Amino acid sequence: MYYELRTYRLKNGALPEYLRLVRDTGLAIQKRHLGTLVAYFHSDIGPQNEILHIWQFDSLDDRAARRERLAADAEWQAFVPALAALIEVAENRIMRATDFSPSLVPSAGGGGG
Repeated sequence: MYYELRTYRLKNGALPEYLRLVRDTGLAIQKRHLGTLVAYFHSDIGPQNEILHIWQFDSLDDRAARRERLAADAEWQAFVPALAALIEVAENRIMRATDFSPSLVPSAGGGGG
């Protein structure tokens, strides 16, 4: 399994608007193409104005194909400029799960601890 970790540092004061845009529009478009969203976080303690989201892929080829489909989506193309205007710095990492890593995908039963 491969995990894409995307970290964005937002402009000061942009967090509420960024979260609104993602919640109301962006996430639905992304999920149509990217598949499994593992987590979506924003910083609370430590560096401020940071977003981290993690997507799961079966392989690097799977990721590339899904990202190409997302990039080709006209709705996504129209959406991206509004989101990009709020981002100051973007970082992207690809991580590969070890054979002993627990699954990062939440169980259907959910719950919490």
